[in-house]
Amino acid sequence: MKDALFGGINAAVLTAMKPDFTPDLDRMAKHAKWLLANGCNGLGIMGTTGEANSFGLHERKQILEGLIARGVPASVMMPGTGCASLADTVELTIHAREQGCRGVLLLPPFYYKGPSDDGLFAYFDAVAKRVGGGIALYLYHFPQQSAVPFSLSLIGRLLDAHPGVFKGVKDSSGDYANMKAMIDAFASRGFEVYSGSDEFVQKILAEGGAGCITAASNCNSHWGGIVYAKRTGPEADAAQAMLTATRRAATAVPLIPGLREIIARSTGDDGWRVIRPPHLPLSKEDGDKAWATWQATGALPLPGMPAVKQAAE
Repeated sequence: MKDALFGGINAAVLTAMKPDFTPDLDRMAKHAKWLLANGCNGLGIMGTTGEANSFGLHERKQILEGLIARGVPASVMMPGTGCASLADTVELTIHAREQGCRGVLLLPPFYYKGPSDDGLFAYFDAVAKRVGGGIALYLYHFPQQSAVPFSLSLIGRLLDAHPGVFKGVKDSSGDYANMKAMIDAFASRGFEVYSGSDEFVQKILAEGGAGCITAASNCNSHWGGIVYAKRTGPEADAAQAMLTATRRAATAVPLIPGLREIIARSTGDDGWRVIRPPHLPLSKEDGDKAWATWQATGALPLPGMPAVKQAAE
């Protein structure tokens, strides 16, 4: 897809934290800049991987403002602003627009299960009207986590009611047939479809999608950048194979603490292991398993990141 606002490789960025669980903005900004220098076109902050729903409204604003103040461009960031509360969703979305972000990622209202498409339409219609334009709205389809899927008919209704406002979707379902159905139905209307699964990057780009927004991009973005630049051919195929292998490595242990463990060992920075409850850091056994699984892919040491001797110990 040409002219996609966030076309390419977008990392679902981990949120660095201090020992007291407050955001560590210096550490997070450093990581964000490394990602942009090593294959990422954009950054999804405050999503699932960033533990958005473990942070309060004011903390989420603080994180966005803090990254911008530390030199991470607002234009490359897609903050997650979808909350169970309509008012909070609107407030965070307007805040992102005021900071200079071009788009936001919206979870559906996830607390009440089994809402009708009419109910979901009413929610997102209200969000769009209260925000009042000036920022692209992306839907976050992750039914395994939210338990609230987006149907094709709902997406079509939102596009009809708000042309040019609902710009795309991140599909983290792992169901490529669903991604392809959204491409087939809506790509001709400029609707951008992003895979939440690294193994589909090359395929979705070839079939009219816009790219990916993925957790494993925190560590494998170097190869994602190759796939996005080359698309086809031996180099792209080899890079896609690495994306697939590292995605499987990332999910061999609990995903979010596992990625933190890989970055902690790769950088020698133990601070990356800090995670907010109810998540917990990996045990020593699972940490060793995560490291060994990533080593088996050939991805370590991470390109662009100095090797650390103690990381392998």
